[in-house]
Amino acid sequence: MQSPSRWIAAAGVAVLSLIAVAGFALAVYAAWLFHDMPDASELVDYRPPTATRVYAWDGTLIGEFSQERRIFVPYDQIPPQLVHAFLAAEDHNFFEHGGVDPVGMARAMGKNVINLAQGRRLEGGSTITQQVAKNVLLTNEATFGRKLKEAILAQRIEQTLTKEHILELYLNEIWLGYRSYGVGAAAYNYFGKPLSELDLAESAYLAALPKGPDNYQPVRNKAAAIRRRNWVLGQMADMGWVSRAQAEAAMKEDLVVQQAPIRARYHDADYFVEEVRQRALLTLGPKLNQGGYYMRTTLDPRLQTAAREALMKGLENYDHRHGWRGAWGHVDSTQGWQKAAQAKSPPSERRGWRAALVVSAEGGSVRVSPIDGQAEGALDGADVAWARAGKGLKTGDLIFVEPTGPGRYGLRQVPVVNGALVAIEPRSGRTLAMVGGYSFSLSNFNRATQAMRQPGSSFKPFVYATALENGYTPASTVVDGPITLPGALPGQTWSPENYHKGFMGSQPLRRGLELSLNTMTVRLAMGVGMPKIVDMAKRAGVVDNMDPVLAMALGAGETTPFRMTAAYSAFINGGRRINPHLIEVVEDTDGRPVLNADQRPCQRCDAPFDGQESPRVAETGPQVMDPITAYQITTMLEGVVQRGTAYQAHILGRPVGGKTGTTNDFRSAWFVGFTPDIVVGVFVGFDDNRSLGQNETGAVDAVPIFIDFMQTALADTPVRDFTPPKDVKWGMVNGIREAFRPGTEPRPFAPANPLIGLPGAALAPNGQPIAPGKAPAAAGAPPPAPPKKPPADLNGLY
Repeated sequence: MQSPSRWIAAAGVAVLSLIAVAGFALAVYAAWLFHDMPDASELVDYRPPTATRVYAWDGTLIGEFSQERRIFVPYDQIPPQLVHAFLAAEDHNFFEHGGVDPVGMARAMGKNVINLAQGRRLEGGSTITQQVAKNVLLTNEATFGRKLKEAILAQRIEQTLTKEHILELYLNEIWLGYRSYGVGAAAYNYFGKPLSELDLAESAYLAALPKGPDNYQPVRNKAAAIRRRNWVLGQMADMGWVSRAQAEAAMKEDLVVQQAPIRARYHDADYFVEEVRQRALLTLGPKLNQGGYYMRTTLDPRLQTAAREALMKGLENYDHRHGWRGAWGHVDSTQGWQKAAQAKSPPSERRGWRAALVVSAEGGSVRVSPIDGQAEGALDGADVAWARAGKGLKTGDLIFVEPTGPGRYGLRQVPVVNGALVAIEPRSGRTLAMVGGYSFSLSNFNRATQAMRQPGSSFKPFVYATALENGYTPASTVVDGPITLPGALPGQTWSPENYHKGFMGSQPLRRGLELSLNTMTVRLAMGVGMPKIVDMAKRAGVVDNMDPVLAMALGAGETTPFRMTAAYSAFINGGRRINPHLIEVVEDTDGRPVLNADQRPCQRCDAPFDGQESPRVAETGPQVMDPITAYQITTMLEGVVQRGTAYQAHILGRPVGGKTGTTNDFRSAWFVGFTPDIVVGVFVGFDDNRSLGQNETGAVDAVPIFIDFMQTALADTPVRDFTPPKDVKWGMVNGIREAFRPGTEPRPFAPANPLIGLPGAALAPNGQPIAPGKAPAAAGAPPPAPPKKPPADLNGLY
């Protein structure tokens, strides 16, 4: 029989073995658990992903780019009231503990016994430091291992960072619902104001959210949200951070928030902001959405709003001329019609439009009921007549209306036609306004930068500029008459025509542009040579490539409104090609420059001002044409407004130039116009390139949009004339003072050139060209009078 001592020894050995095995297992588990433990020192330079904020040139916020909508706010700019609110809600003892609060953890563990039994999610009992460890360095899994890591990391964080730095990370990282990461974004998204303007009740509400933003959503769960907010206020009073009276006063406040998170209050630049985003992605890459950049753009909000309104109004006017197309929906029963009406939304830019039901349509009266609960009323009589002339209206139709007076509504229709408007500063290349379509909410396709369309006669100034660069002068004459040329295929012929089908004989260059004479332009292109015209178009930035065929001289190539508008800048700025841009400056979160569009060299710009002459900054951009050529074209395009196809624009009452354009079968209508300080391009056309309709020309569709925009853009601005180059010479041609290069100005009674219009045609003393075999007119003979009324739009049809 074995002695008891031997049994005791064996038992001891077994226990020690179990302890050793358990210890080894624990060591293995610990090694596995902590093998990927993050380093707390990673938080020293950590900056959470932050939204890039986009501003207009005057500081107006126009957009944000982000994966997580966050506005980083340094700790010293966070109001103490807000800090106390979060400490009251989340961690009373934050400034006393070392990262872990044993009392809080014990309380959470007691609750978790019940939570486990009921199958509910475990509570963490985490301090703010532990939440930082979890949010930044760990995952959200509710396991013992993660909690252990969290506790260890929290203590290491406390040893690495100051309390203020930890709070800064927490308040900028935390998810608070309503598309808000961090308190900076939450203040704007919930209340539409910065942190510095939050009152006590608003601060307490934000502090109530970390527990569960969806549980305290201010619209769906308003009562619960107010209870939680008031609990936070009570905790703040208990801690002595506010008085009891202050807390009770705040508890009585209603909880009023914005109906939806709003990134920016300026909403007229959607096309512009999206174009900025796409261009910035090419430069900054994925960091754009998380780098927290400050981005200042070239946008002028006043001009952008005017551009949007002018384009929308112009497209609606075109649409109205072409008739009522009928209701966009119909219901057989008025029961529950509101649900059917919600299936289609009006353009977000037309904030006064409402979906409505036609309640009755009898005789000459139509009554409607708007979806938003406004009182039933009658359609305006003119709109009723317009509808009856089109597809008509009947009871049960779903339409869009807009209030026009008490109990009165106007009938509204979303245009199918579309267009674009671009405004650029011709010397700097700053894009002041860009509208890429009727409504961004209906179509985000940017027709200003993405629509490749034929420019028609708006391309002709580059043909005439090429001629002036190659020996022609404003006194040169070219025949406007019938012409037949070989076609693209064997056996075919091409006979270009003028819009008015007639011909005007030999004309000086100016009249060819003013009246947009096609056959004259083709002859001019033949004389100059298409390769030279193609080279000019490429150097000016109109196109990257173009076939050197004569049809291109009439605008048969393709370009975008943005490129065409930028190319016209050369006529105004002395012949230089600009770099049209939308982004002026980009800076990182520390204010260091990342991008600057202004790359002009400037000596002494950084030196202290010594009272002497200020530094002169040289103009940049390649010279694409002689400054005198640019000025000659500018004055000819002034004539387009004074006597030609854009005569309507003379109503602006100041020096304005420009050129209309209409393409074959009236598929696209253009006008590119300018003053000394701004160049504006307008395009109108259908996305499927169908015809706009008979006589829907650039003068009819695009020029009125230009005028509407410019009346706002030029308001309260001084009247300035176009400045000629210093070495320009002057001469009279057909009674008009023309600019010439030195040595090319006309000489009286010189031998005349034949009517084929070779360079250097002679002029009689009265400014008229001398035809072959004719005697010069008397010196006192008056020049021909200009037309008393504007001619029809004579734009090219190619």
